[in-house]
Amino acid sequence: MTKSARPTTDSYAETTHLVLPNDTNTLGNLFGGQLLKWLDISCAISAHRHCKRLVVTVAVNHVGFDRPIKLGDFVTIRSHVSRGFNSSMEVWADVWVEDQLTGDKIKANSAIYTFVALDQAGHTCTVPDVVPQDEEEQRRYDGALRRRQLRLILSGKMKAADANELKALFD
Repeated sequence: MTKSARPTTDSYAETTHLVLPNDTNTLGNLFGGQLLKWLDISCAISAHRHCKRLVVTVAVNHVGFDRPIKLGDFVTIRSHVSRGFNSSMEVWADVWVEDQLTGDKIKANSAIYTFVALDQAGHTCTVPDVVPQDEEEQRRYDGALRRRQLRLILSGKMKAADANELKALFD
């Protein structure tokens, strides 16, 4: 581990929420926007813990709404920085719903956010890289550059011809 790299464990964040009536739609399911808010906060905490700087959300790269979350559910969000780049960080979050009878946690959703670190003057600054601590974190780390290149292509900030990591998938 290089001096500037940090283990993913340094950025772990976990929050738990109770889904209240004000958080739900007419079907009694958690509003997607409310979940996005909770995810953004948890991911921001992870990004800050990783770089110890002010951080701002740059992109919501992916959110999977795989399972409805119901009124009265306990929702736990676990997030961590999956990879650091120059001034940006990919942050991965998993959303779990707790079965209130058994205590079992069932994975309901996942999300990938991108944050940028800022100095006190509001200018971007460099962030440490990440050292994955297990196989899943290594898999997420390995895929982060491809996801970054795809996000930059889709936003018009990178030409597809320059996306070497993506091109390697098809060669």
